[in-house]
Amino acid sequence: MEVTPAMSNQQSDQKYVERLMVLDTCVVSDALDAKTIEGVATGIRRLATDKKIAGQAVTVRLEEANGRKADRHLCTGAIETATSGNIIVVEHHARYDCAGWGGLLSRAAAYKNLAGTIVDGMCRDIDESRDIDYPIFARGGVPATARNRVMETAFNIDVKIGGVNVSPGDFILADGSGLVFVPVDKIDEILEFAEGFFAREQSMLKLIEQGLPVGEVMAGNYERMLEKT
Repeated sequence: MEVTPAMSNQQSDQKYVERLMVLDTCVVSDALDAKTIEGVATGIRRLATDKKIAGQAVTVRLEEANGRKADRHLCTGAIETATSGNIIVVEHHARYDCAGWGGLLSRAAAYKNLAGTIVDGMCRDIDESRDIDYPIFARGGVPATARNRVMETAFNIDVKIGGVNVSPGDFILADGSGLVFVPVDKIDEILEFAEGFFAREQSMLKLIEQGLPVGEVMAGNYERMLEKT
């Protein structure tokens, strides 16, 4: 099953990605808190490369095969549909004894200049992805194949990743602290808040570098961070 993602103007989308890349997941998480939006995925970490990535989601759902045979190899439809800078996001909750992504997929995604892949589950060929400098975020690595264990049942549909509901076209920022998802219809207000938090943090940093005691800096600023900037 394929559903066309609801994405907005490509040029403006790229501007959003560029603004996200200036930030980190922590200030975006603060902005999500301020707007009471669930967007912080838990339990998923960076496995290949030290890159920060941002982009829009192209989603995939994997499920137990239970003897079924898929029409195509998992995630190939998503890669073929994705455009430069997109991030493949894989819901792979069914099993932790097999991978939901592998090296050949990483090579195909890198060839299309995708920003990276996020797997809520296990991944394999981590060294190969690192060798080609392709970012992978997942719950862990395992050598076992998905073959006859799990299969793709849909792509470009709503999925759940790290406890967060994710739709095709939603914005993602992922770095060493983890990953955050921003609904596409909330990107303007979340970026506005996050950029305000970032500016306030930079001002606090300057005070610390000027020798002001950190307790004084934090007491006067940190607890008010969720107020509109």
